[in-house]
Amino acid sequence: MTPAAARPDGTILGDDGLARPPWASVDPLLREYYDTEWGLPVRDEQGLYERISLEGFQAGLSWATILRKRPAFRAAFHNFHPDTVAAFTEADVERLLQDPGIVRNRLKIRAAITNAQATVSLRERGGLVDFVWQFQPHTTPQPASHAEIPTQSAESVALSKALRKQGFSFVGPTTMYALMEAVGMVDTHLLASHRRGSSGIWPA
Repeated sequence: MTPAAARPDGTILGDDGLARPPWASVDPLLREYYDTEWGLPVRDEQGLYERISLEGFQAGLSWATILRKRPAFRAAFHNFHPDTVAAFTEADVERLLQDPGIVRNRLKIRAAITNAQATVSLRERGGLVDFVWQFQPHTTPQPASHAEIPTQSAESVALSKALRKQGFSFVGPTTMYALMEAVGMVDTHLLASHRRGSSGIWPA
């Protein structure tokens, strides 16, 4: 798709007649992710832990890189089963550092393990899902163009701080806002997008 196909709101009109943001308009994998997964509610512990982990691995990289590696991540981290990853040892860290299918960053790998341990610990306080979703805002952005989409919010700052207090890492405010977008806590689809309101949480 060429830049000339961009619409005034910044979206790209696809060959199927549907408008998507630039990041989801060219790569078939990203397009599929945008159309079927991004922005839909994630309310199970394992799924939410996976999203937090992958958002952490994405820091400083493109989401396309992480999405392409997601099958390898899932294999390496036992489908992000919190109890299993929480039991990983330094030997597992070294093993993962030799895995070419994932992002081989020692700090991020260790964060995924400590975040699994923190996820298990949170079960005593109602669990990860309720803990994260309590930061859902009362309103959601209504962007008419990509320039109007925030990169963080008061809620993502608060969520970041709260998770850090529970032992999580690689959960900065911008990363947590990306999480909130990905799991439907906010709807940052453009008002004209065919995906606006698809979460079922926010009206179109």
